[in-house]
Amino acid sequence: MPRPVVDILMYHSISHQGGPTSIAPAVFADQMAALAEAGIPVIRLDDLLAARDGSNASRGHKLLPEQSVILTFDDGFRDFAETAFPILNRYHFPSIVYLPTAHIGRAEAWRGANSPARPLISWNGVRDLAAEGVDFGSHTVSHPDLCALAPGVLAAELTRSRAVLEDRLGRSIKHFAPPYGRADPAVRAEIARHYGTSVGTRLARATTSDDVHDLPRLEMFYFTNPKIWRQHLRQQGGPYLLARQAMRRVKSAISMPWDAA
Repeated sequence: MPRPVVDILMYHSISHQGGPTSIAPAVFADQMAALAEAGIPVIRLDDLLAARDGSNASRGHKLLPEQSVILTFDDGFRDFAETAFPILNRYHFPSIVYLPTAHIGRAEAWRGANSPARPLISWNGVRDLAAEGVDFGSHTVSHPDLCALAPGVLAAELTRSRAVLEDRLGRSIKHFAPPYGRADPAVRAEIARHYGTSVGTRLARATTSDDVHDLPRLEMFYFTNPKIWRQHLRQQGGPYLLARQAMRRVKSAISMPWDAA
């Protein structure tokens, strides 16, 4: 694989709710402890962008590390603030949370939502986390399948969510994650008009040569086994990742990918 390599980790809920979009708190804590023990730098999406355009001197380095990690959380569940953030803060790990703006302060109510529904962070909680250094990105307004929307509705989902976040947080919002990872070429082109990056659910490790509006991620539900996760961090997880990629291709060929919210 070309170097440097960036593992963009995908999380949703850190809770005991069950299902592929929930990671048990103890498992998450162990994953973060293993990451800290491995000494692999945890960077921000801004660092990846800067490395591509050559403007990252202001961050104190000219190149990305040979291996690094970006921590992403979709949906903005309240357990991020209550459970995940204290663990991240312990290790001084930066992170980004993608928010569906119409659901903030409520419970998930979109297609494929968990049962029982998981509560999302309030706007006050979002502002508090932003003050602590957490980055936020858009996850649309209403959490729809973007590939199923008319062009005008698609544009509204992208622009209105960004406008709300920028108004609430007083900062530029540059990063996006499409719900369910659903973004065909037309959708990606529209996303690129409004955001600097977009992450999906394509299972792979990222490099600086990847399309920044189709960045792959590692779904951390696949790395709940401590041995497998530590092997991956030691660059020994290639065969496992290849097997998972093959299984994902088979699954996508026979069903719609609603499992990744």
